[in-house]
Amino acid sequence: AVLSGTLNFIFNTLSEDVPFSKAIKMAVDAQFAEPDPRIDLSGLDVTRKLVILSREAGAQVEQENVQKHLFIPQKYFESTLDEFWSTIPEMDEAFENRRKKLDKEGKKLRFIATYDNGLCEVGLHEVEKGHPFYDLEGSNNIIMITTERYNEYPMVIKGYGAGASVTAAGVFSDIISIANIR
Repeated sequence: AVLSGTLNFIFNTLSEDVPFSKAIKMAVDAQFAEPDPRIDLSGLDVTRKLVILSREAGAQVEQENVQKHLFIPQKYFESTLDEFWSTIPEMDEAFENRRKKLDKEGKKLRFIATYDNGLCEVGLHEVEKGHPFYDLEGSNNIIMITTERYNEYPMVIKGYGAGASVTAAGVFSDIISIANIR
């Protein structure tokens, strides 16, 4: 699953004219990212969502059980927010080189969460044309469910993944659900 509209927006925005650090800033300015984007970049938000989805599917999973593969060095998470903003441009060249390489290979970057027989993992992956995650636009999210019955053609659920209106609708839905329980 691609469960972070923020990270999907960032990786969809990367271009020759938009370096990694600027894409992060654009995500914050568009209110897709948290005011401190390191929360999104750390994969913590995706980890939480994966744990929730796994539990809903009946798995006994804790955040500590999720294997996390960071795509930027740990030092960016240990500094102040101001230090983060002043040093994150150091990553621009590496991401631009990777973007160019992937463009030539017909691939895109996606931050993917997986649950497979009790194993939970989050990390940055390269996806090829033809993969359901390849054409995921903007800040959208996608979940692909593979089961015995949906093996050859997995079930795919896709939609908006970030932004004030989506978040507000989710919170409102949760409030209604809680009210209906009482």
